[in-house]
Amino acid sequence: MLTPGSATAEPAGRITGIGGIFFKSKDPKALMAWYRDVLGVKVESWGGAALPYDAPQHPPVLVLNAVKAGSDYMEPSKREFMLNFAVDDLTAFLDRLKAKGVAILKRDDSDASGTFAWIVDPDGTKIELWEPKAEPAAN
Repeated sequence: MLTPGSATAEPAGRITGIGGIFFKSKDPKALMAWYRDVLGVKVESWGGAALPYDAPQHPPVLVLNAVKAGSDYMEPSKREFMLNFAVDDLTAFLDRLKAKGVAILKRDDSDASGTFAWIVDPDGTKIELWEPKAEPAAN
């Protein structure tokens, strides 16, 4: 990748992004149906979802971060991972989830990077929903 002011590209053989998230479930078909029916994730015929990076209003990056063992950040989930989905309108999305009987664990409108809310899927995986702060309009 060329960066401003650099004359050479990075060498081949490097990570360019996360290609997927895989996790175990007692009932994968039912769980993916929940992601489709409740969260609106388009599930493909092969059973999973392909979420494009270039979706409208999607953040330009996917975050990968480790959380200290023993942290309560993923509670009440007992899983060792958490999913984060970017959304275009958190309030509207939460209203849809509430109408489908999904409990909202918490909402946080105070973060500099945007607004957040948390839910749990039927397998007990905590899901973080993030509406990124709008980019200032270019002049």
